[in-house]
Amino acid sequence: MFKTIKNDLPASIVVFFVALPLCLGIALASGAPLFSGLIAGIVGGIVVASISGSAIGVSGPAAGLAAIVLAAIVTLGGLEDGGFEKFLVAVVLAGIIQILLGMARAGIIAYFFPSSVIKGMLTGIGIIIILKQIPYFFGMDKNPTGNYEFLQVEWDNLISGLLNSINALISGNINTGATLIGIVSIGILLLWSNILSKKAKIFQLIQGPLVAVVIGIIFYLVTKGGTLGLFENQLVSVPVPDSFDSFKGQFSFPNFSAITDKNVWIIAFTIAIVASLETLLCVEATDKLDPEKNVTPTNRELIAQGTGNIISGLIGGLPITQVIVRSSANIQSGGKSKVSAIIHGFFLLISVILIPTLLNKIPLAVLAAILFIVGFKLAKPSTFKTMFKSGWKQWLPFMATVLPMAITGDLLLGIGLGLAVGIFVILLKSFQNSHFLHKEGEDVDDGNIKMTLAEEVTFFNKASILKELDKLPENSSLELDVRKTRYLDNDIIEILEDFAFKAKERNIDIKLVSERGTVENPDSYIEFFKLDKIKK
Repeated sequence: MFKTIKNDLPASIVVFFVALPLCLGIALASGAPLFSGLIAGIVGGIVVASISGSAIGVSGPAAGLAAIVLAAIVTLGGLEDGGFEKFLVAVVLAGIIQILLGMARAGIIAYFFPSSVIKGMLTGIGIIIILKQIPYFFGMDKNPTGNYEFLQVEWDNLISGLLNSINALISGNINTGATLIGIVSIGILLLWSNILSKKAKIFQLIQGPLVAVVIGIIFYLVTKGGTLGLFENQLVSVPVPDSFDSFKGQFSFPNFSAITDKNVWIIAFTIAIVASLETLLCVEATDKLDPEKNVTPTNRELIAQGTGNIISGLIGGLPITQVIVRSSANIQSGGKSKVSAIIHGFFLLISVILIPTLLNKIPLAVLAAILFIVGFKLAKPSTFKTMFKSGWKQWLPFMATVLPMAITGDLLLGIGLGLAVGIFVILLKSFQNSHFLHKEGEDVDDGNIKMTLAEEVTFFNKASILKELDKLPENSSLELDVRKTRYLDNDIIEILEDFAFKAKERNIDIKLVSERGTVENPDSYIEFFKLDKIKK
């Protein structure tokens, strides 16, 4: 592992600088204590990377789970009423479920979700993240003793929250300093990613998010007490320990008395499935980016992620997945082995212990700016354009996933509707593609009709085949070609059996063509297909 330390150590520094603001920002977007994001980053780096079979994947709190965490904490009572401690039980249970999925070799689960729904889910998550960061970006509610009403998660839906935020902007209920440093941060991030990072290696080593955080801290210190100054509740708030005992006191622990709450179990299964799906998608993307073309064992990855979530949940951390932002930063910085991910986890741990006071000088508007960029990358306009150009079979499931999530903030509702539409599209195409039917000769109506069945014909195709058979005119001739058919459902055979009886009444001649030869007006289709082994 340490043969590549000369590559992994510089890469780990870059990943640390990317991960630190993201850990805090995702915790902010999740409506959870900011320290919980750091815990998840530490566990993802040290524990998950140690167990994982991925050479360059990096795990930590994921933006894709922010919406779920946000809604879950509210459902379980909110931060003030012990909702977070109950939520931690769900995280532990989710980890156990993931380990069971890995042991059951469910690493292929991601392949059973239509790509249109997956892209819709990620796009919807991006929209949710962007909308939720608007209040932090503009520092709404200048009153330092105010309740930050626009930051509350108890919105009826995201649209009403957005309208409230727009109303606040119109009425001037914003903090000029927060807005200014937020805009400057976005400018830095865009300048870094689009221009500077391509100019020199130093700009790849020193990442844009770190520069934005440093500028944010300097801005806070310079403007403190002035007209552009920020209030304490517009800054990161990480507990500052004054002893080892107080450091231990920063950790939250699960309230296992909530294990009988059905909502806890629903949230646990939701986290397990979505976290596993996001991890497996990230693994697929990361392996494609890996210059060494390593292949990550997916079942082992699920076990590693499950172990990480158990530990994270037990000590007060957010759910963990493998994440593409940090993984791609690791690849681009020359990381060669899992050592870079492990070292970045230790860097996070050291920063929490040694510089918490400095962390508490980071403006929330800077983190909101970083998350704006993350959200935009998930919900790029080009994604909508690409999906639209892909045709209605991709566009409908995609939008059926995005719209419910954007309107209600409910990720499960979006995925459920997207899957429902996706299944409908599959059934519709199955209905249309069960067979090919045409008359012999282009424009000749001589009563000679040929029907060629598809490679697989199931009960989904009953309606379309029955419809075509019923439309056949009397005194005609039907050639039924099953040479390409590899599976024929018994329901279809029964339809053909019934049609054989009706065909005699309507004087319709039937010629059955199969790989074994041609049969004129077979007495029994059932017996015929029992003999034809390729049909079963």
